Amino acid sequence: MARRPEGPPPPPVVQRVRLRFAKRGRLRFLSHRDVARTFERGLRRAAVPMAYSAGFSPHPRISWVGAAPTGAASEAEYVELALAVPVEPARLQAALDAALPPGLDVVGAVEAEGAGLAERIDASRWVVRLPGVAEPELRAAVAELLGRDIVEVERATKDGRRRFDVRAAMVLAVCRAENDTCAILEMVVRHTTPAVRPDDVLTALGVVAGLRPSVPPEPTRLEQGRLREDRTLADPLAPDRNDAGRLAGRSSA
Repeated sequence: MARRPEGPPPPPVVQRVRLRFAKRGRLRFLSHRDVARTFERGLRRAAVPMAYSAGFSPHPRISWVGAAPTGAASEAEYVELALAVPVEPARLQAALDAALPPGLDVVGAVEAEGAGLAERIDASRWVVRLPGVAEPELRAAVAELLGRDIVEVERATKDGRRRFDVRAAMVLAVCRAENDTCAILEMVVRHTTPAVRPDDVLTALGVVAGLRPSVPPEPTRLEQGRLREDRTLADPLAPDRNDAGRLAGRSSA
């Protein structure tokens, strides 16, 4: 006979809460696995009533979407929690934020409604600080990249080394100067498979224009969301907030 875990099955999922959080400062060097472990410890400290998977090794039901790469800061990371007991999202946000280390900061929480988060996110807006690079040099390299039809780079992935087209993922790139020796690149990049990361874009700039910063770049993700026709991004949590507002309006009517 097949073995079965002892004891009753875990409680069912009664609520899903979606969080937006930031990865700041030195914590930008955390890997996604490190972030996930830190979140699980924070959830236990905050006594969040998580729903658990069934089986011999139950684990909290957490769904991650589009994690930023190691070394990149972010103001727009997203995760969905499945709960066994209903919780007011604002209370969960405050309790979890207090339980996480400074630099992993929960900046938004909504009850999940409608389509999944992954269906609402297909692009990111990044800003990359480039110490040691002058703005005219960056501008010329970016113009060269955007003028190409295809710019392929190679990177090691979990499936082995892959070649992929960086140019196809680039939606928008804007250059500006912080000062005479530090340029800023702001860009909107489509989510592809494999994902095109800021370091891939910099590799592509090296390929087409020989741009190779002598100082490590400082990338920060500012937004994730669904790409609009005007090349801005729609807030993926906005539909949940709107649905909550409509439900509240009906209950008070």
